[in-house]
Amino acid sequence: MKQILFSGVIGLFLSLIGTPLLIKLLARRGYGQFIRDDGPRNHHSKRGTPTMGGIAFILATILAYVLTKLITGEQPSFSGVLVLFLFAGMGLVGFLDDYIKIVKQRSLGLRAKAKMAGQLIVGVAFALLALSFEDARQLTPASTKLSFTQDFGWALPPVLFVVWALFMILAMSNGVNLTDGLDGLATGASVMVFGAYVFICVWEYQESCAHIATAGPGCYEVRDPLDLAVVAAALMGACFGFLWWNTSPAKIFMGDTGSLALGGALAGLAICSRTELLLAILGGLFVLITMSVVIQVGSFRLTGKRVFKMAPLQHHFELKGWSEVLVVVRFWIIQGMCAIVGVGIFYAGWAASK
Repeated sequence: MKQILFSGVIGLFLSLIGTPLLIKLLARRGYGQFIRDDGPRNHHSKRGTPTMGGIAFILATILAYVLTKLITGEQPSFSGVLVLFLFAGMGLVGFLDDYIKIVKQRSLGLRAKAKMAGQLIVGVAFALLALSFEDARQLTPASTKLSFTQDFGWALPPVLFVVWALFMILAMSNGVNLTDGLDGLATGASVMVFGAYVFICVWEYQESCAHIATAGPGCYEVRDPLDLAVVAAALMGACFGFLWWNTSPAKIFMGDTGSLALGGALAGLAICSRTELLLAILGGLFVLITMSVVIQVGSFRLTGKRVFKMAPLQHHFELKGWSEVLVVVRFWIIQGMCAIVGVGIFYAGWAASK
């Protein structure tokens, strides 16, 4: 369990001291945020704030994981490395998008096809590798079966599993991206979900079928639960450190670099910990905000009318007169309740199976 403590603390420390260094570097190069003219007017004052801040917590997370392994002498696991691969790979796609927006002065960044192609390449590579690398118990990092609190149902054919994994990765990446519209909102919400995954993965390790004492009904067939907890702790700590600088008034934005990376990490943790469908509850705020966009677009195309003053949902409440800080805090409360309910359902699922 020392690994979890080390990775969380190191991730927090590196992100806390590394982010202001990144702010100075980005400001010196003039890498400022582009603000859409059709957004809330009070956001125009944020124009020029350094972006691509996701670089800070991506590097902090990876370094925290590596240093933890060096300090404790423990070996990395395939599951942990794969989640970090997905995290960094999606971050690279987001970085290219941010770089083109800022340096090339093209407001839409990567072309839609190019951006989708990058996400597909990283997602397919992750899905295929996650079905490889069997351990002594013939377990791979991912399972072809659908999962809620554990695997259930018939196993999907490998092709369908890849499609399902891609859907999760794209859905969560875009969900975090849509949520990242107010200072600290997506970062704080992500901290809560990663914290929930630390608990879930530690519980799966303690109740693993690999332990003779706990083998039986309710045990978990997850390949590397402890190392997944180490990764989740590093992510939680790194995001927490970044939040110090990202909270209102933000000194830096995570950009697509950060939002796509965080979405990838959430999907990777869900797939490798066998809690795929539970992620919709654990990350309920991201789902809610994504659905607000779907409803807004669907309603306008079908009826010509808008349900919200503006989508995503957080901007609707801004236009209703809520201050940015009020929206963020109340949405954090919603996400906190989602994380608590998700963990409660996970525990209830284990208790019911005993």
